Amino acid sequence: MSYAKFIELLEHELEIALGCTEPVAVAYAAALARAHARGAGLTAVDVYVSGNVVKNAMSVTIPGTGLCGVDMAAALGVVAGDAAKILEVLSGIGEQDILAAEDLVKRGIVTVKVADSDRKLYIEVNVRTADSCAKAVIADEHTKVERIEVDGQVINRAEGGDPQPGANAADLSFLSIDSIWDFVQNAPADDLGVVRRSIELNGAIAAEGLRNPYGLQVGRMIQDNVAQKILGDDIVNYATSLTAAAADARMAGCPLPAVSNSGSGNQGISATVPVLAFGTRQEASEEAILRAVTLSHLIAIFIKSKFGRLSALCGAIVSGTGAACGIAFLLGGDVVAVKMAIQNMLGNVTGMLCDGAKPGCALKVATCTNAAAQSALLAIRGLGIKPTDGIIEVSPVHSIDNLCRIGNQGTLEMDKIILDIMLNKQDKPE
Repeated sequence: MSYAKFIELLEHELEIALGCTEPVAVAYAAALARAHARGAGLTAVDVYVSGNVVKNAMSVTIPGTGLCGVDMAAALGVVAGDAAKILEVLSGIGEQDILAAEDLVKRGIVTVKVADSDRKLYIEVNVRTADSCAKAVIADEHTKVERIEVDGQVINRAEGGDPQPGANAADLSFLSIDSIWDFVQNAPADDLGVVRRSIELNGAIAAEGLRNPYGLQVGRMIQDNVAQKILGDDIVNYATSLTAAAADARMAGCPLPAVSNSGSGNQGISATVPVLAFGTRQEASEEAILRAVTLSHLIAIFIKSKFGRLSALCGAIVSGTGAACGIAFLLGGDVVAVKMAIQNMLGNVTGMLCDGAKPGCALKVATCTNAAAQSALLAIRGLGIKPTDGIIEVSPVHSIDNLCRIGNQGTLEMDKIILDIMLNKQDKPE
């Protein structure tokens, strides 16, 4: 079997991202538009984004700034963004850049509106100067530049559009649970450099989250409770604390990058770190950990190809399912155990809603990490949720389809309600 398509898929879906990918994608679009607009004096920066992008950019901190919001992300992208760095577009910004961006927002130069689009991931930034205007559109994927216009003329247009709701669905006929298992077992370890990078970078941000008090400090508090013997010093709590700490840091604006999975840094973290933690505590070989994390990433990518980039359901459901498979692999499970781990996860955490990117995501990541461990521990003992129960079917692929049906069809109204609640809270925070 040729593994080139798997390597290409991993390289496409495991991207380095600095900060939450929704505000970063806004900054990327803004930087692209500004780079194409002639003239120095900005007169307007008009931003149109889908509701899901608004939801995920409202409360998460933009790295190195202490600030949040679609307007600030766009302003920073215009003022100091380097579009060549893509999802690291805001790396290297300084205090003067932050002040200049805040000034743009205060003067009303930046406006943000919900786009009239049914696409869950849609970003359009229009930059105007006294001499020129330019537009950049990103859609369906956080780095997919669909169109760039300068003074009304299209100068760059992506070929075709992604099918909805999943990205690249038509190109993934080679992908299945069995083909993933075969690849993980037999691919040359030297070809898995992109996965090795995810282990290094996501492990580093997890360690940073344990060292310093970011966000809700979920990871640090688990560690502290272990030290006080309130919680046990076991492998599951270790994995949960380490993974939550990475989400704590990332959601609170940590300046370290993460490797994302299917457009989400938290999904990249929660597909990587639980497996790394299990492997470390078990003293597994570097290659075993590498292959287990590869399995986790590919299972998550497989599910996300059907699930779509953004949803009213929490993405940690998907990445946690990948982690359950990776943990089962490390515990000696075969492909049957991996399939059973998928069933156990989907029969447990399906239904966890996404109410935007924020510090509280660390709690959801912790919940799904714990569920991943329990799912794997059951699976390697031959215990799985029966196909007579709930949304679970005989085939895990059909169970995945049921998850995706709930996420893509059943939660459309819920998405609107969540956004309405977030934008119109009855008790305004101080």
